[in-house]
Amino acid sequence: MEKKIPHRFYLTEEQMPTQWYNLRADMKEQPDPLLNPATGKPVTEEELYPIFCKKLAHQELDEKTRYIDIPEEILDMYKIYRPSPLCRAYNLEKALGTPAKIYYKFEGNNTSGSHKLNSAIAQAYYAKEQGLTSLTTETGAGQWGTALSEACSYFGLPLNIFMVKVSYEQKPFRKAVMQVFNGNVIPSPSDTTEVGRKILAENPNTTGSLGCAISEAVEKAVTTPNCRYVLGSVLNQVLLHQSIIGLESKKAMEILGEYPDVVVGCAGGGSNLGGLIAPFMQDKLNGKKPNTRFVAVEPASCPSFTRGKYAYDFCDTGKITPLAKMYTLGSGFIPSANHAGGLRYHGMSPILSKLYHDGYMEAVAYEQSKVFEAALQFARCETILPAPESSHAIKGAIDEALKCKESGEAKTILFGLTGTGYFDMKAYSEFIEGKMTDYIPTDKDLEIGFNSLPSLER
Repeated sequence: MEKKIPHRFYLTEEQMPTQWYNLRADMKEQPDPLLNPATGKPVTEEELYPIFCKKLAHQELDEKTRYIDIPEEILDMYKIYRPSPLCRAYNLEKALGTPAKIYYKFEGNNTSGSHKLNSAIAQAYYAKEQGLTSLTTETGAGQWGTALSEACSYFGLPLNIFMVKVSYEQKPFRKAVMQVFNGNVIPSPSDTTEVGRKILAENPNTTGSLGCAISEAVEKAVTTPNCRYVLGSVLNQVLLHQSIIGLESKKAMEILGEYPDVVVGCAGGGSNLGGLIAPFMQDKLNGKKPNTRFVAVEPASCPSFTRGKYAYDFCDTGKITPLAKMYTLGSGFIPSANHAGGLRYHGMSPILSKLYHDGYMEAVAYEQSKVFEAALQFARCETILPAPESSHAIKGAIDEALKCKESGEAKTILFGLTGTGYFDMKAYSEFIEGKMTDYIPTDKDLEIGFNSLPSLER
């Protein structure tokens, strides 16, 4: 008889990880280095200081330190909402008629509604420790901007947030939450920066992109005294902070006597996916669990893994950031205006890109109507309204469970439920009312973005 596992399992506060795990320390081959666009040479830590605070710049380039102590001040704030629960989706399993066991790590139990707070707290703490007096950032759907607003409010740091214009217009209540925590929210592209004015001059009706917003945030940081830029995904430092998701998941599964056969996560820039898979990928890289599968799920309208190029590219539209080797659609790529499901960044984490390129991960892409269909099924079974981004992982997990139904294999599936969808009701309404449309970019559409790649990659 199978051991009865609770619907929700929490580690105790004493069982919480006290160190982050740096996956790069166990990778067989390192991701290609960031390049200085002016020299074409690998960036040094000192060259990152005008953009990032010093300790974050060090974490960004650290390939050797396997475990990094989490400062007590960060742990104290983590304990407000962590450990987060590992949940068994019994009702979803029953509805699917699958022999698979489906687990999900739920990161939505905080005001930001997502996993983003894990890195926001760390980045705000290091900025305050260094004596900085303000920060800038970008946000797409708004989870990162909300999380960083919370963290900066806690540490007493003013924050300017450049929010992708289409999201700014679609999600006014997300903007309001940022303002509750003193965040100054600016629709991007804007007329407050040189790069924003240039983008608007070229395309006055643009709906914006994360690449545009990053350009504005970086420009604001480097032109403001004692200010730095912080980013909520893609960067190595962010995946490091998010490893607490995977570390908690692994510890909880060990206590329950479980280990995943398949780990599924949504993929936009890579923060939640990288954090979730980190300790499990360590086992795969070290040969302890060589058969574990890792599946990245992305939107068909912004398919950087499945249709992008593995190339050096700028992390921003204005082409002022260092060059990163990653799967990318080109920094000039802008998702269709009908895209409501989040995950709209043009590139992917260099760490995840390298793992995917070397065959350690798989990737699939889904149209947003199929993603929202999965979201409703999950919500009606498990009583949680998932964020559209998270719902990509739900769709991937459901498909894996249905494969088990066909084969009769009782596999264990773990996916990341990165957050809640209460600020995404317009998209839910459009789907329920039959107004949601799908868009898959043509090869010709993608060529526009690829043409924006640095000349050495074209």
